[in-house]
Amino acid sequence: MQLPQGLARFNRYVTNPIQRLWAGWAPLFGILEHVGRKSGRQYRTPLTVFPTADGVAILLTYGPDRDWLKNVMAAEQVRMRRHGKTLTLTDPQVMSRDEAAKSVVGPARRVFARLPFEQAVLLRRVS
Repeated sequence: MQLPQGLARFNRYVTNPIQRLWAGWAPLFGILEHVGRKSGRQYRTPLTVFPTADGVAILLTYGPDRDWLKNVMAAEQVRMRRHGKTLTLTDPQVMSRDEAAKSVVGPARRVFARLPFEQAVLLRRVS
């Protein structure tokens, strides 16, 4: 399942600016800091984020054709503000939700595995 593109547009212009106020601190949320691959512009995208042993997993709720994901794939590294700290992430790997669920740790694994989305991206934390 993918959420409708109209909802993605609404979130980009209405919900995301509000979520940027708290997503870097709230559990299961993070703010992905990435650079536009064409524009060179800095972006801050709030996302639902699940912990893995060596990084994070992000469900692709609108599918893999997202600008933020294309920017991440084109970059060597990106940063994410999570729990009030900034992480540097690398090595994006798009895979099925079921494959990615094996990497999610803690109680979040049950939630992640049951959400009705087909794909996810794993990002590894840089030491």
